[in-house]
Amino acid sequence: MSDEAHIPVLLEEALGFLDIERPGLYLDCTFGLGGHSLEILKRNPRTEVIGFDIDESALLEAESQLRPFADRIRLFHSDFRYIPDLKIDLSALKGVLFDLGMSSFQLDNPQRGFSFQKEGPLDMRMDLRNKITAERIIDKYSEPKLAELFRELGELKQATRLARRIATLRKAAPITTTTALCRIVEEVCAWRPQKGKIHPAAKVFQALRIEVNQELAGLPGFLERLAAAAPPGTRFVAISFHSLEDRAVKRTFLSLAAQDNGGPSFRILTRKPVMASESELLRNSRARSAKLRAGERT
Repeated sequence: MSDEAHIPVLLEEALGFLDIERPGLYLDCTFGLGGHSLEILKRNPRTEVIGFDIDESALLEAESQLRPFADRIRLFHSDFRYIPDLKIDLSALKGVLFDLGMSSFQLDNPQRGFSFQKEGPLDMRMDLRNKITAERIIDKYSEPKLAELFRELGELKQATRLARRIATLRKAAPITTTTALCRIVEEVCAWRPQKGKIHPAAKVFQALRIEVNQELAGLPGFLERLAAAAPPGTRFVAISFHSLEDRAVKRTFLSLAAQDNGGPSFRILTRKPVMASESELLRNSRARSAKLRAGERT
């Protein structure tokens, strides 16, 4: 595991907007290795954390560091979208955190299939109970559906050509590994390494990962439901790592702030997304694409 797996992105900014000096309950909706939550528990002994994650291996990995705080933390191997259905008492809720990115813990394991730079199966499931894998999508989706996927979720210009090439090649032999798919992408996109240019396979793998895990499905609706259930003063902090997630958070916050129909009142705390400082980027390159948005239930 790389050192960066242990470095929570935009830590000080997130804790500042959550205002963790306030005693009470904090929800970590994408717990991962628990870096943000660990700091909340360390810095304020009058806080409690409830964490949720669909990646059970990440929760197990985090357990050893959390043992000193066992009396103040509860973890659920669950999709955060189910939180409103879990009948959790939110009367003491003070903050809600989303870190919507991948951790190095996930990317560095070739068997998970998240990285195009490591040989592994085309899996990409965060929740291993999920029956849908990236390999199944590559094998079963129609050519038009693949093209739409790469275009809409990967923002890939060569989406149509790539879908056509995959549809042709899979007739001869299944495409089963990360490196095999990466070679196809490089061929179709005529990729040559260029400084400042994103590898096209990064976009393709992003699209497949989002589709496999349905990462964008229901996010706005969940934010709206939780904002309605949260007591006034609850802070919401969302850290995203690609434009699709950031756009979904931004639009939902704007919609909540504009409501005048008797729904929950909401105040946006970040006029523009907060980005990592140069000093943080030197410590943790993963923070480069991170954007933080914050709001408050009023």
